[in-house]
Amino acid sequence: LAVGWESGAVAAWATSPGGCELVQSTADCTGRWLSSVPGNLQGDTEELLLDDNTIQVLGNASLLLYHQLRRLSLTNNRLELIKPGAFLSSQGLHALSLADNLLFTNYSLTAAALSALPALRMLDLAGNRLTEDMVSVLVWNLSSLESLSVARNIIMRLDSSVFTNLTQLLELNLEKNYIFEIDQAFEGLQRLQRLNIAYNYLPCVVEFSLTQLRVLNVSNNVIEWFLALESNDLFELEVLDLSHNRLLFFPVLPRQSKLHSLLLKDNEMSFYQRLPNGTSLADVTVQFLLVDGNSTNITTVSLWDEICHSNLSSLRLLDMSQNQVWYLPERFLAQMPSLTHLKLNQNCLETFQLSEGDPLAMLTELDLSQNQLVELGAEVGAGDVLPNLQLFNLSTNRLRVLPPGVFTYTRKITTVDLSRNRVNLCPQPAVAGKAETPPCVDIRGVKTLTHLSLAGCGLQGLGDHPFQGTLLMHLDLSDNHQALSGDLGWLQDLALTLQVLSLRNTSLSSTNVDFSAFNSLVRLDLSGNSLSAFPTSLGVLKLLSLDLRDNCLPALPPDVARMPLGKSLREVYLSQNPYNCCTLGWWDSLQRVEGLHFPDGQEVTCSYASRMLSPRALPEPVLWSCRWQTADLALLYLVLALPTCLTLLVAFAVVFLTLKQKLLKMLKSQCGVSSSY
Repeated sequence: LAVGWESGAVAAWATSPGGCELVQSTADCTGRWLSSVPGNLQGDTEELLLDDNTIQVLGNASLLLYHQLRRLSLTNNRLELIKPGAFLSSQGLHALSLADNLLFTNYSLTAAALSALPALRMLDLAGNRLTEDMVSVLVWNLSSLESLSVARNIIMRLDSSVFTNLTQLLELNLEKNYIFEIDQAFEGLQRLQRLNIAYNYLPCVVEFSLTQLRVLNVSNNVIEWFLALESNDLFELEVLDLSHNRLLFFPVLPRQSKLHSLLLKDNEMSFYQRLPNGTSLADVTVQFLLVDGNSTNITTVSLWDEICHSNLSSLRLLDMSQNQVWYLPERFLAQMPSLTHLKLNQNCLETFQLSEGDPLAMLTELDLSQNQLVELGAEVGAGDVLPNLQLFNLSTNRLRVLPPGVFTYTRKITTVDLSRNRVNLCPQPAVAGKAETPPCVDIRGVKTLTHLSLAGCGLQGLGDHPFQGTLLMHLDLSDNHQALSGDLGWLQDLALTLQVLSLRNTSLSSTNVDFSAFNSLVRLDLSGNSLSAFPTSLGVLKLLSLDLRDNCLPALPPDVARMPLGKSLREVYLSQNPYNCCTLGWWDSLQRVEGLHFPDGQEVTCSYASRMLSPRALPEPVLWSCRWQTADLALLYLVLALPTCLTLLVAFAVVFLTLKQKLLKMLKSQCGVSSSY
């Protein structure tokens, strides 16, 4: 028995030595407070994860037993030194992660250890307080590397000596350093395809000539201009991210490229061919002064010609949001026939023209929100404008009307956001004394439309059947204080399709509003109104989410949990209502509903004697007082009258017994009948 127990103990230890978890050829020793590499793992281990431990030194014998090791991760330890012979028994190592350690202390010895890895393809040195000189020493002999990360270090300047021997490198990550200058650092990296220099301090990119690069991320720098090399060579560039910089001009892109995503969000970019006062600067040029050592070059660029000469026929995503663009140059969009996503939100646009001159036949998403649009122009008879558009965001502008029939040719439109414009829906009710009806937006008959937002549009009144011929599923009418009347008749065309309805902050006060016809509703927002009683028609709905916050509700129906509504609800918002602490039976019943969540449950309060209390923990005196206040009055009166009745009965009995003989004599004398006592 002892021998059998000992064998079982050894087998158990072999499956999880040192607390490490073994899955096939992977040993996961993450977060085990290990100060050294375990020496009793399986010899055929191919992947060893030692992240989040306290290892300081990787000695010559640390990996001696693991000849099959292919992937090793030592992220977030206290590693200061890797001895030169540490990898001599693991020369087949392909991937090595040393991120978030202290390798700057003994980087030259660590470099000697790394040079013994002829098959290493991936190396992560992020977060090790390395300078550019240290990085140069560490990667000097790693010609097999395909992926290198030196992010989150203290690199400041790069030149041609840093990555000289990395001829096989495909991916390089330099983000979150302090780089302010790059001098031909990547010229020898002929196979480099992905370069990330985000979150640094680059002031500009000039003479960009990395034709083999496919993805370039230089976001979150301080770049004021981007100039590609004037060449007719084909650039392989597919993605260029210049967002969150200080670009003053549209970037001068390669004349020939495969660019499909251009990200220019959050810059200071504008076009200057036309000035706001009407002045035309058709021949304007910009001069860039380039200082290199003792030589000074002046490059003169005609921005508009360069834009026209750049081949953007493959561009699918253009993000120019959060800039200072107040107009687009003539035929600017005509160069982008493949464009599917155009983001121009948070600019200064006052007008936007939809015309056959700028064919946007492939466009599926157009975001013009948060501009100063007063007009959306469209040529009459422009039949090929926006035929594939699916999402159209015009929110937060100054629009009052859209071009007639703007949705006529948008055969795939599903989502329109007109919120925070001064628009009304057609048809508008006739106004007495006025021959013309106010301008309005007509969405009737747009059968593909499923999502519509009209929040904060100042809707004055909705005429008959404004949604006729639509199949809306999501409708947002919040923040329209004068739009709703006592009934929802104008919504009757959506009774079978509407699933999400927001009537937040619409001055709704009538509890007679009938929701019973909207059997498809699953989410309803009635927050921010003046409801003083729970609308009875809600009880028959099978909602999944209901928002009743910020109303005037003293209570919900006591049987709400037994209604179809109570059985279907999965989340309900109830805070900011003046509930009565003595009528919380509905609250207790909802608490017992399985699967029902109260996201704002901690904020729900009730009122008792001018005090705001939490219904989750009412004080015992309050509970007793509420029991007296809510007791049955008939029973209460009976209890109060019973002692009085008993007292009178006892008094009557005492009087009767005391005066019994006198009463009998009196009766005898009155009736004249003799009887013996």
